[in-house]
Amino acid sequence: MAHTPSITPAISYLDPRAALDFLQNAFGFELDLLIEDENGNVAHSQMVYGDGKIMVGTEWSANHKSPRSIGGLCTQTVHMHLTENIDTHCETARKAGAEIIAECETQFYGDRTYRARDPEGHIWTFSQTVEVMTPAEWDKNTGLKTWSRE
Repeated sequence: MAHTPSITPAISYLDPRAALDFLQNAFGFELDLLIEDENGNVAHSQMVYGDGKIMVGTEWSANHKSPRSIGGLCTQTVHMHLTENIDTHCETARKAGAEIIAECETQFYGDRTYRARDPEGHIWTFSQTVEVMTPAEWDKNTGLKTWSRE
């Protein structure tokens, strides 16, 4: 099993087993841990990507719902920073059934990003740094004022 990051998103799905397959095929996650109940249903699972981890589970309470169960609403998104080619990653996700809701585009801060929606409605953002820029540089180019604790 991989290390335990300080923050690990837990994502609820109506069909967590289908989500595990999708997340592997579309986004490149790898299964790290799978716990099944006595009927073979997913009780808990963990997937890894690089040095990150997510938990994938069911709608286990009234407050833990898939967007599919609540009219497609999302209360958070998951952001992943890639080291491989983001354009290739986007095409792999598209071919695996992800809905690309924002095509690859280079942002003012030097990252190339795209956004995708998975089959149950969760929104995922992917980025790859294509130009290293300082906040002073992007502030000069955009007129923004960035504060950072660094």
